[in-house]
Amino acid sequence: MDRTLVVASNNKNKIREIKQILGDIFDPVSLSEAGVVSDPEETGKTFLENAIIKAKAACEASGKPSIADDSGLCVFALNGAPGVYSARYACAEGEHENASDEKNNEKLIRKMEGTDDRRAVFRSAVAIVWPDGKTVTAEGECPGVITHDPRGNNGFGYDPYFLVEEYGKTFAELDGSVKNIISHRAHALAQLKNKLAQLIQTEGNI
Repeated sequence: MDRTLVVASNNKNKIREIKQILGDIFDPVSLSEAGVVSDPEETGKTFLENAIIKAKAACEASGKPSIADDSGLCVFALNGAPGVYSARYACAEGEHENASDEKNNEKLIRKMEGTDDRRAVFRSAVAIVWPDGKTVTAEGECPGVITHDPRGNNGFGYDPYFLVEEYGKTFAELDGSVKNIISHRAHALAQLKNKLAQLIQTEGNI
């Protein structure tokens, strides 16, 4: 049986994380390893909608079951922003290219000036789409607070400003092995794996 699962990404860290969690069910491969190009416009208004858009596009391009995730930072005091626009938060309206981490963080901290409520949550949605249209989805999150100054050199994006209070460290200070257990994406993938196990139990296969 072909166990190939196309990951709608070429991000090595993301693919490694998916392999660690789903590797006993699938054989995850990157877009480039699958020999396909897929870069759909992310027009969804939620992380889940965008994850489905990307997984469906990769599935149509490859003819194989495909998985995608969409994730971002949601800040309470900013009414959930930057949300689905996390990667292009600092872009001018109408632009679709991602902004640099530095610019996005500069805007975030500027917007939070004078704000006492620093609560935030990283959210992730993952979706697998099969060629026959079957779709399985899951979501996860990790709560934290936004620091005033960056801390740590690991990670990317908003990680240096996202403090996980339970550990007293930002995502950029945490060891990767710890982050891969407590992160929003890890929680979403774990929930997805549970749903796949239930499918296998009831249907005999996926």
